[in-house]
Amino acid sequence: MAAHFGRRLRKGAATTAVAAAAVAALSASQAPGVPGEDHGRQSTAGASAPVPEATSDGNATGNSPYYTDLPPLNSPNPSPSPSATGTPVAQGDAEAGIPATVLDAYKKAEAELRSAKPGCNLPWQLLAAIGKVESGQASGGRVDADGTTIGRILGPALDGNGFALIKDTDHGLYDGNTEYDQAVGPMQFIPSTWAWAGRDGNGDGKKDPNNVYDAALAAGHYLCRNGWDLSREDDLHSAILSYNNSQDYLNTVLSWLEYYRKGTHSVPDGTGSVPTHRSDDGTPRANSPKHSKAPKTKPAPKPSTPGQGSPSPTPPKPPAPPKPPQTPTDTVDHLQDAGTAKLTAMAGHAFTDQIGTRAETKAGKAVAKVRIRFTITGDTDATFAGGETVATVATDAKGVALAPALQAGEKTGDFRVMATVVGRTVTGLGYSATVTERAADTLARTSDTPLTCTPGGEFADQVQLKATYKGSVADKVAATATLIKSDTDATENDKGPYFKDADGKPIRTLTGLQTDDKGLLTLPKLYADDTTGTFLLRITTAGGATLTVELKVAAADSSPSPSPSPSASS
Repeated sequence: MAAHFGRRLRKGAATTAVAAAAVAALSASQAPGVPGEDHGRQSTAGASAPVPEATSDGNATGNSPYYTDLPPLNSPNPSPSPSATGTPVAQGDAEAGIPATVLDAYKKAEAELRSAKPGCNLPWQLLAAIGKVESGQASGGRVDADGTTIGRILGPALDGNGFALIKDTDHGLYDGNTEYDQAVGPMQFIPSTWAWAGRDGNGDGKKDPNNVYDAALAAGHYLCRNGWDLSREDDLHSAILSYNNSQDYLNTVLSWLEYYRKGTHSVPDGTGSVPTHRSDDGTPRANSPKHSKAPKTKPAPKPSTPGQGSPSPTPPKPPAPPKPPQTPTDTVDHLQDAGTAKLTAMAGHAFTDQIGTRAETKAGKAVAKVRIRFTITGDTDATFAGGETVATVATDAKGVALAPALQAGEKTGDFRVMATVVGRTVTGLGYSATVTERAADTLARTSDTPLTCTPGGEFADQVQLKATYKGSVADKVAATATLIKSDTDATENDKGPYFKDADGKPIRTLTGLQTDDKGLLTLPKLYADDTTGTFLLRITTAGGATLTVELKVAAADSSPSPSPSPSASS
């Protein structure tokens, strides 16, 4: 059916609009249960069992060719679908390795979809399965510090010659082809689909199908449309088929999904394995000159039958595959501190200094565009600004990556921040940080009204203070209030003014006090015993702020008012 459709397109689909009409017509004429677009890619889908409906508002790949290699049968011991017809390979545990940056992109996309579309239940392993089948995990993880592929990964030109006819829709912006569209990037989006499905997954303000973070997030949103719940088998199959409408494609993706669910691990960028068998029976995938992969070698000739001539010569040793070009990450030898100051902050406050880490070659030269991952470790509730405990930052032209500002939590004590290189095994660099208790350096009364009382009475006004630290409000600061004997003797007085405890008994020391969110501290009411005189109340806070307040206890003045002076007589 697909081949017949390809001929129809070559004969009559001269424009994108005509091609789209032909696709719609074919979808309408297909057997029940198998609707969707088939852009002329040759497949055996027509001979396969019926598949669930794949409602689509656009096709992700234009049904471009894909890798057909199946996961190995050994560890982590996946069990490929019995109906899978891909090319079996047995490359061992290496197949379970996913390049670090690519794996990070899949997991970040899953996390965002968990928040944006929780009902979709997208597993990152599905993105990994599609990424494996579409591009071999971005050609084994050939990506730079920002997650952009080193050289474009392109499908064949969709020129109607064995494939769909899709004339250029992006003016060559993504695929470099101004005549026909081509599937682009690690998730193989065609430009016309990317125009509405594209996402900015790495926060750089751009939507680039050649960037694994952008492409993975776009693929996640694409698979989560139409209200699909990917924890349901029918919805999962429909979503995969909407990506590339072939039963063989569905079976291959499901095999890799099951394999990755049983266990994966991270490998350095650029070291991932790349599949070799494709659905277009050897039609080479178009790549830019910057991208290279191992050439295919011919099988060794069959040995001659004994007694029938001389034995066949030893087959020549296949040529070594060309070395892929080095990325900046490949050149990093070690990490150095970039002038980080002592990291100290009060609980609940931001650290004023940032961590700086420099990536260097063995010769000590700076390496730019290397992704450094900063991870907070230890028993702490400190985070980076934004609430994360892990942050990834690319080095600048001087090889320096500045970690986001640290934010202290309420737990005091020490913790560490580890800096590591993403995609390369290099000894990490650790930074120590300390969170101290909240403190105040200044205390002041909010009123200057004298505090007086008669013996046995109560003070009319309560003592209220405001705490500050370096001129700013000092909130949640611990404080103690004590009625002391004298300015030079801070021991507790045993007479004079007092507070009352919960049982109404006199107490002259209050502990466990704390300023509020405005830095204010209002003490309980004060009472006086029968002793008269001037007494002292001392308040101290964490951080050393101290204030001494005078309290006067005196008998009421009962002397009569003086008589007016008589007028002077003349």
